[in-house]
Amino acid sequence: MSTLFNNYARRSVHLVKGKGTYVYDANGKEYLDFTSGIAVVSLGHAHPSIVQALTKQSEKLWHTSNLFESPEQEKLAHSLVQHTPFSKAFFCNSGAEANEAAIKLARKHTGKHVIITFEQSFHGRTFGAMAATGQEKVKQGYGPMLETFITIPFNDCTALEQAIDEDVAAIMLEVIQGEGGVHAITPQFASTIQRLCKEKGILCIVDEVQTGIGRTGTRYAYEQTGLEPDILTLAKGLGGGFPIGAMLGHEKLAEAFGPGTHGTTFGGNPLAVAVAQTVVDHVFDESFLKEVQQKAAYMKQKLTAVLPAERFSVRGKGLLVGIACTEDVAPFIQQAEQNGLLLVQAGQDVIRLLPPLTVTNEEIDVAIERLTAILLEPSLT
Repeated sequence: MSTLFNNYARRSVHLVKGKGTYVYDANGKEYLDFTSGIAVVSLGHAHPSIVQALTKQSEKLWHTSNLFESPEQEKLAHSLVQHTPFSKAFFCNSGAEANEAAIKLARKHTGKHVIITFEQSFHGRTFGAMAATGQEKVKQGYGPMLETFITIPFNDCTALEQAIDEDVAAIMLEVIQGEGGVHAITPQFASTIQRLCKEKGILCIVDEVQTGIGRTGTRYAYEQTGLEPDILTLAKGLGGGFPIGAMLGHEKLAEAFGPGTHGTTFGGNPLAVAVAQTVVDHVFDESFLKEVQQKAAYMKQKLTAVLPAERFSVRGKGLLVGIACTEDVAPFIQQAEQNGLLLVQAGQDVIRLLPPLTVTNEEIDVAIERLTAILLEPSLT
């Protein structure tokens, strides 16, 4: 009997080693990893530069309180906000923590308490982030939610217009709903959000925990939408596998987060910052991002060419790809695992592909070959 709480539907594979896009289980079996720890291992497993950065920092300083100055945090913050509308950063440990900080900052700055979010969104499992999430299954059994979140259909301009009143502090959204089925914001909806925020003095919070740090082919996914967020949240790929989250914000918000208003013991610790700086230095290079775009286009074209449109549709941006199916995808993902390909769901009928940003075209070919052999196998349809 396990001494762990049973809050994860764990698979029966025990992974012990990884290198690049491949991982290996305790029996030595090799798997092509198209989960990346759910969009986390942005530079692949055991990337030499990350290993070197972590090793070097571990020999100097692991932890110090945020009561002391940190030039390393200042450097990482500058790397994240340069060439953006943002001028401030706050470091924490996870995406849920980053979203909690964003919710607190929006409410404190505006003096208002209503935040509009969207159906099928996912913002985390802490109480504030859970209340913001637009999926009832995440909230079941926990009693009354934190007030006040209004959840409306995604990409519905009319519903958004009707939800706006003088109590709304912010609109909080993912520009691509990763957990919710890989649904992207429409240009019209982005334009409507931008207009309403400007007209009504409402803050725009964009959750890029899954889409940020090059995952969609640009530094941040919002850059492809026309949105101008006031607050941006990050985690997952920022640390390349080491726990770190971040909230970026406009200068106008700085006064609301003065000394003692918010904090974290471990956020922005030296180990996490050293790793994240290494990730950002690699990913934010223009040539690296261009390669991500090229590989994304290659994968999408190959998938579209081989999968029959009457049963499958391919969507998403960059290396966040969803394959919508006309049936439950759980058996497909289980069979793929047996065949040496790790995948993850995005709802009941969507397969999510999240390879490391360093994946090669050859590895994409292998993954598509293994996946399509399963999807097009008559015995599984």
